[in-house]
Amino acid sequence: MSTWAGTVYASFVIDVFSRRIVGWRVSSTLRAELALDALEMAIWSRGSQALKGLVHHSDRGVQYLAIRYTERLADAGAVRSVGSRGDSYDNALAESVVGLFKTELIRMKGPWRTLEQVELAMARWVDWYNNRRLHTSIGNLPPAEHEAAYYADRDGSAVA
Repeated sequence: MSTWAGTVYASFVIDVFSRRIVGWRVSSTLRAELALDALEMAIWSRGSQALKGLVHHSDRGVQYLAIRYTERLADAGAVRSVGSRGDSYDNALAESVVGLFKTELIRMKGPWRTLEQVELAMARWVDWYNNRRLHTSIGNLPPAEHEAAYYADRDGSAVA
C-alpha cells in the first residue's frame, strides 16, 4: 500500500474455522519481523488454547519462510503448510481477506499519509471485521459471535 511517507506492508493471521483475524501487523519493510509480530499477536490472543497440531497455511513469501518464523511456529506446536509456487490454494482465505481489506479500507479511505495512520485505521477495520461484519460462510454471523456460539455449545453452556 502506498502512503505519502512510503510503502506499507500488512500481515494477517486468520483462524480459518471462525474467519476471525487473530493477529495483524503493518510495517514499512517486508521482513520476517512483520509476520512474526502478527504471529505473536495471534498466539497471545488465543491465550491458553493449545496450538498443537494447528495447520498454518501461507504463501511462499520470504517473511513466512524465514527460519525464525518457522521455528516460532514449531515452538507453538503448529505445522506449516506452504502452497505450490504460482497458486494460492493453501492461502485462498488470506488472499480473500487481504482483498477485502484493500477494497473496504485502503482504497475507500485513502490516500494515506503515514504508516501510523494505516495502522490505526487497520485496528478499527479488524475490530469491525471480527465483531460486526457478517460472513456468509459461517451462517451470516461475525467471527467473534460464531466462535462464542461454538464454545458455548461445546462447553454445554448454550441455552436451548
